[in-house]
Amino acid sequence: MLKLNQMQNFAKGLSLGKIAYWSYYAPKGRLQKSLKRGVINQIGDQQAKRQMEAAAHQLPTLTPTPHPDRIYFLSGRKFWYQTCFCAYSLITRSGTYIRPVIYDDGSLTQADTAAIRRIFPDAEIIAAAVTEATLDQYLPIGQFPTLRSRRLEYFNLRKLTDIHVNSQGWKLVLDSDMLFFRQPEFLLNWLASPQQSCYMVDVETAYGYSAQLMQRLAGVSIPDKINVGICGLQSESIDWDELEYWCKTMIELEGTHYYQEQAIAAMLMARQPSAIAPAQDYILMPSQSEAQTPQAVMHHYVADSKPWYFRYGWQNCLV
Repeated sequence: MLKLNQMQNFAKGLSLGKIAYWSYYAPKGRLQKSLKRGVINQIGDQQAKRQMEAAAHQLPTLTPTPHPDRIYFLSGRKFWYQTCFCAYSLITRSGTYIRPVIYDDGSLTQADTAAIRRIFPDAEIIAAAVTEATLDQYLPIGQFPTLRSRRLEYFNLRKLTDIHVNSQGWKLVLDSDMLFFRQPEFLLNWLASPQQSCYMVDVETAYGYSAQLMQRLAGVSIPDKINVGICGLQSESIDWDELEYWCKTMIELEGTHYYQEQAIAAMLMARQPSAIAPAQDYILMPSQSEAQTPQAVMHHYVADSKPWYFRYGWQNCLV
């Protein structure tokens, strides 16, 4: 049984890291972004963002079909409309209905869930309290102190813990800030018969941890450029005791990092061959010209491409 003072000390260490991030690194990042993008452009970006959220309320209601495949999301108050656009664009471009399963990060309101279910009448929304109860039973704090503490401040980890704990089968988890413009044959084929993990290609290798440490923990070399905006994993294949050890060791030796969830997923995928989404069709961080006139199947809008998401991306999904 984990001693109370050990848990408190561990939580204190994570809190100090969180304080450092929000008091120094986050403001510094916002300032650098503001200087780079410019105030006028940022005002326009925010206006386009509000227009996208308003447009989500006008998306047509989709008709569920019997026994559909499922796609999984972690979402919340700030992202519900992005989740809706991602799922809506995937379904309408696929030509077949796919049921969204959405794990609430604890911030979804009744209005948010009503808006989601208006578009997707059979959407399964997993309440945060239900997830917490499942974690308490199958990922108890006393046995998994690092995973349970880390997910409280690092929401990305919930795409692993919350969605896969005490579950069976293959699951395709998508980030909400993605849009589809053409039939996603790769994903449809994977959903029809998943045999191995799947992911998309990053613009660079972004794991936040050294290759030496990741290889030592996983016991195999880690492929470059794994991006888990698209992440297909088999729930029952995940060894949670191993993930607890990985997470704890990574933090002890090299600290916390924003890409830790991506690093852990990459370590899991490294042990077996994976299906890789074609990079020319599933584009991470599209250029402005590509965002204005999409040629790819899908865009994942991260970093400097985020303005194009709000200014052009969602509008193109409605054409």
